Amino acid sequence: MNDRAGPETVVASPRPPTVRPGYAFVLWIALPLFLLGLVATWLAVSDPLRAFNNGAPPVERLTFERRILDSTGIHLRVRAGGSEPITIAQVQVDDAYWTFVQDPPGDLARLATAWIHIPFPWTLGEAHAVRVVTKTGTTFDHEIPVAVRTPEAHSSQLVPQAVLGAFVGIVPVAIGLMFYPMLRGVGAQGMSFLLALTIGLLAFLFVDSLEDALELAGEAAVAFQGHVMVVLAAMVSFLLLWLIGRRRGAPTGLGLATAIALGIGLHNLGEGLAIGAAFTAGAAGLGTFLVLGFTLHNITEGIGIAAPLVRGSRRGSPPSSGWPCWQALRPFWACGSVASRTARTGRPSRWPSEPGPFFKSSSRLRSISGVWTTDGRPGRFLSACSAGSWQAFR
Repeated sequence: MNDRAGPETVVASPRPPTVRPGYAFVLWIALPLFLLGLVATWLAVSDPLRAFNNGAPPVERLTFERRILDSTGIHLRVRAGGSEPITIAQVQVDDAYWTFVQDPPGDLARLATAWIHIPFPWTLGEAHAVRVVTKTGTTFDHEIPVAVRTPEAHSSQLVPQAVLGAFVGIVPVAIGLMFYPMLRGVGAQGMSFLLALTIGLLAFLFVDSLEDALELAGEAAVAFQGHVMVVLAAMVSFLLLWLIGRRRGAPTGLGLATAIALGIGLHNLGEGLAIGAAFTAGAAGLGTFLVLGFTLHNITEGIGIAAPLVRGSRRGSPPSSGWPCWQALRPFWACGSVASRTARTGRPSRWPSEPGPFFKSSSRLRSISGVWTTDGRPGRFLSACSAGSWQAFR
């Protein structure tokens, strides 16, 4: 009898048949959506909630969208946002009733707009308060902090505005890009510092742009759900740019620098609006300070664009990064926290034993621009702050 066992034969279990999506798959997607549409239609047509109506007056909402001051008086564009049409009955300016002309006349339906022309002799530099009274007695106030004639667009203004825009947005970024030859000679630690600075800059731009967008959304009509639109627009743009930029893998080098330049360019639109608003309000000193501050700040943006170009095949970034002028930018420390987590991606496990020429010194720097070392001990912060610290408080 042969006790030796033969080779064990493994029988592979048959794979379950692959179910390909067909008509049944599409049907099970369309059927719930169809039923949802029927329910929504039934709610809109039959109005089953009318039994809960207690006779309370409808909620009226009126949003002031635009204001024009000229030699003929005050002109306001308003938008109705209530559930029922609104009738404008009276208008007060500085607690005094004034005649007005509504264009177009009549009731304002939901989301309808109209101009209110008030022949009020406003005074340059003074504050005025406008109050609109509806037929039901509801009042809506609009404040004019400083009465200044609304500027009119002329072709002669395009050249000075273009020169100012180039001085603020293009020239400083080009100056920052001129650091490109110097950046090619920095060591690993210097490159990591610059990349951390870039991440902190982008995090600040994100928070600053989001703050401005939410502020503008709060001034829009309630029916538009401005805050929801801001979030949806941000998500759609992020996903769209992500899909376009990642079709051939993660962007590096020129592709990454182009993406950073695009984000910085979109953010700089807000800087131009801030400068224009300052000069429109008659604050020439503030406008000049904005021009100087944005110019100095945008130099760092040029360095942020040049850093990915120099990085090339290098990998790694500091373990954690924050905003370089921590003492001056305490409210934006959260931006540095976001950047600190982002900077961990792809970093080397240890810093090089020999620092590059950019950071050769008698003692090894433990922390630069809010960067924390792997041993967890905080180092000293970069004392020199860029002019962007002023922008955080504008």
